[in-house]
Amino acid sequence: GTPKGIVHSHLMRWRQFATTAAALAASGGPVRALASTPLYSNTTMLAFLSPLLAGGFVRIMGKFDAARWLAHAERDRTTLTMLVPVQYQRLLGSDALDATDLSAMRLKYCTSAPFSAALKAEVLRRMPGGLVEAYSMTEGGVVCTLAAHEFPDKLHTVGRPAPGSYLKVLDDEDREVPPGTAGHLVGRSGTMMSGYKNQPDKTREGYWTDPATGEIWQRMGDIGRVDEDGFVELVGRAKDMIISGGFNIYPADLEAELEKEPQVAEAAVIGVESEQWGETPVGFVVLADPAADVEAVRGAVNARLGKTQRLSALHAIEAMPRSHIGKLLKTELRALIAGV
Repeated sequence: GTPKGIVHSHLMRWRQFATTAAALAASGGPVRALASTPLYSNTTMLAFLSPLLAGGFVRIMGKFDAARWLAHAERDRTTLTMLVPVQYQRLLGSDALDATDLSAMRLKYCTSAPFSAALKAEVLRRMPGGLVEAYSMTEGGVVCTLAAHEFPDKLHTVGRPAPGSYLKVLDDEDREVPPGTAGHLVGRSGTMMSGYKNQPDKTREGYWTDPATGEIWQRMGDIGRVDEDGFVELVGRAKDMIISGGFNIYPADLEAELEKEPQVAEAAVIGVESEQWGETPVGFVVLADPAADVEAVRGAVNARLGKTQRLSALHAIEAMPRSHIGKLLKTELRALIAGV
């Protein structure tokens, strides 16, 4: 669809950068950052400006390349970086990784796209320094963080709301649900947008007003649940939820099952129209082993799924379609189905 301009106040931006910069400055030692995501993205603004405000050094890569990134990180003694999941995948797949000295690395961030538990575990195993996943959106709302190196049993989550961030989970009628129940996430923090530029109706649609307090919360657009420890587990985008035979199916649950198969490097699931069920789940995989039998993979996964969740089809593709900052483009997967 048509992109929406998101308006941020200078005060909000200052708070955001200054808070991050203060944390970096207090972390001890020099701040030497390596930025490799596009400069127009919100992700890069934080990764680029916050280290500068902390008095640090930032190297900017014009285009990400795993071998060049590793060479820069070793030569600069990089202590801080921000990467999206697909970049971590490429670094882990590089023949140069194990021979590269990354001992200066103190902290690695990840944001902008789903970061699987398996990938987090592999990053922790093979790359030095802490690993922090940040969950939010450019519009603001809640900011959740997961220090993966401190909570290895919570890698399937995006962490807990950061200080000054608040989260609620709502049902389809905008009523709060109990812990452990999946629902629509809404968030509130000091990083909320002023609104969508020249689109007041869209701005109102993006907000939820708490009937008890009158406070305005940002609709995050995600379905998720909060566990007994306050950690947030995402189960999918609200717009991607599949309704099959009257049952809600969350693509993230099916994608996680697919990625348990050793033959599967990446997985994505979408809903397609079905005369019998309304919608039915269809999967796409990038195979770790090109010779793997896709139907055997589908059969193994379906054997673990509930009857209403089972994949009606599974397709192998060479690579997942992604944006410049690593977001999975499910619209392109739907176009592939339409072209079949």
